[in-house]
Amino acid sequence: MGQPRAELRARGKLCALLRYDPMLALPKPLTGRAFLTSAALLAAVAPAASAREGGGTEPLGFFEGRTEMVSTIKVVAKKPYRSRTLGRGQILPDGSLALVQHVQEDGKPPLERRWRIKRVADGRFAGTMSDAAGPVTVREVDGKYQFRFRIKGGLDVDQWLTPQPGGRIAHSRTTVKKFGIRVATSEGTIRKL
Repeated sequence: MGQPRAELRARGKLCALLRYDPMLALPKPLTGRAFLTSAALLAAVAPAASAREGGGTEPLGFFEGRTEMVSTIKVVAKKPYRSRTLGRGQILPDGSLALVQHVQEDGKPPLERRWRIKRVADGRFAGTMSDAAGPVTVREVDGKYQFRFRIKGGLDVDQWLTPQPGGRIAHSRTTVKKFGIRVATSEGTIRKL
């Protein structure tokens, strides 16, 4: 039955953190950058909850310092490509997270993405992201974290982060849809550096 209350509270904080984020959108419809960035953030959120098992008590703390996400993005009718996102996060005096990510994708110029996330309730977080077309919602479900948001071009993103034992790594699986039809997927791993 039981996960300790502090662990559940920490996971809730992480989920709420990523729950609302109007800054995650693509510079071009489905360029993969927003897709990858969301995957990176999602992947980072899940380990944040696990991080408390390794001594951390605040889910946002996983993002404090440096993180790296490596993933493969598959867009319909295009060749799969790799993406790497390096993040640097800071917990601000109000308890919110400021995260700057540098996204590098095969054959594309680097991109910078900025997030501001805060806890809004147990299991829920809210914030903004530089490329989003609206809010991002995050919820914790059975130890996993689900992110849902819309990016520019009318693309709906559904991302799941699964923390791995030890709290320093998470697996990310993302699906992007347009008009309810899947147009891209991504799988990757995020780790705390």
